[in-house]
Amino acid sequence: MSRVAVASRSFSRHPVLRAELLARYPEVTFNESGRSLAGAELAAFLRGHDKAITALEKITDDLLAQLPDLKVIGKYGVGLDMIDLAALARRGVRLGWTGGVNRRSVSELVIATAISLLRLIPQANTLARDGGWRQLVGRQLTGKTVGIVGCGHIGKDLVPLLRAFDCTVLAHDILDFPEFYAAHRVRPVDLDTLLGESDVVTLHLPLDASTRGLLSAERLSRLKPGAILINAARGGLLDEAAVKAMLLDGRLGGAAFDVFASEPPEDLDLIRLPNVLVTPHIGGSAEEAVLAMGRAAIDGLDHARLPEPDGSFPAG
Repeated sequence: MSRVAVASRSFSRHPVLRAELLARYPEVTFNESGRSLAGAELAAFLRGHDKAITALEKITDDLLAQLPDLKVIGKYGVGLDMIDLAALARRGVRLGWTGGVNRRSVSELVIATAISLLRLIPQANTLARDGGWRQLVGRQLTGKTVGIVGCGHIGKDLVPLLRAFDCTVLAHDILDFPEFYAAHRVRPVDLDTLLGESDVVTLHLPLDASTRGLLSAERLSRLKPGAILINAARGGLLDEAAVKAMLLDGRLGGAAFDVFASEPPEDLDLIRLPNVLVTPHIGGSAEEAVLAMGRAAIDGLDHARLPEPDGSFPAG
């Protein structure tokens, strides 16, 4: 009989997911410590189990070398940047992963933050709480040009929501989706064009060697003056110091961060700026998304496959 270890804290404390997993696998070890597990502590927790459910835990080759019994990982969440996929392939550890299961949760957060920043809600909230009472004049989302960098599951889900606000939608992706673009009146453009024309830019990319630092200081300088920048994808995609400088000198109208290169963020001056909206990595944390991700992870324990030797893991 398989023994399953659940390293994720949020999965471990979710009563519905616990019950559904136990109904399928009676022998489960949950992370009851409330701590984020890493390194030797994570290895000790996973040791002796042949299946595991992980979320943001780092699965490295060194870790896998200490876990000869581990054969399957079910991924709780959609990001794969915490897992050394090539190491899984070398060591014969299969991965159960389903992309896009949290897409509506993230898309709605993007809409919420875009409207909040355009309407100056963070500044208005602070003003009112401090005893002030005057009207701040912001901008509507309706009719704006929105640039989506990365048109995968979440990017595609965001498009019809933006259409409800009569937005012009630009998209940049290394892949082409001509049928989707045509059906939803999306204009595919190069990244520099997107940055220069968009009132709102939202990132929806995985973090890997090709995307790390994609929005460098030089590239960020091409943003339309007064634009809103939203990162609800992965920290490390952009130069946070450059964004801070642009916010301070007024070149950017506002920025929303759900993710940072280092979490929790170390630059408290950045997150305390009046035109910055910060959430603690909650893009996929709607209750509906949590259930969907958890059930996908459970299903992944039974329907897993090996990554490619080069570390790729195509959907399907």
